[in-house]
Amino acid sequence: MKAVIRKKEYDTQTASVEYKATHGAFGESTGYEETLYLTPDGNYFVYAYGGADSPYPEETIQPLAKTKVKAWLAEHQA
Repeated sequence: MKAVIRKKEYDTQTASVEYKATHGAFGESTGYEETLYLTPDGNYFVYAYGGADSPYPEETIQPLAKTKVKAWLAEHQA
């Protein structure tokens, strides 16, 4: 997936995966995955998708400030 947000490009094909968090089991309508990516330019973003009843019923890309990466990882690795 690719998105341009505030004039910055975020592309799951060219960025590297830093961490992947899975919530729920495959096929659950409330289950979802969040993947932290790092772009070649050094920008972080989260790509997320899930079931119809999850927080991410549609694919989404959300930029993540470098100052918030450590907190995001701590929350998702707990």
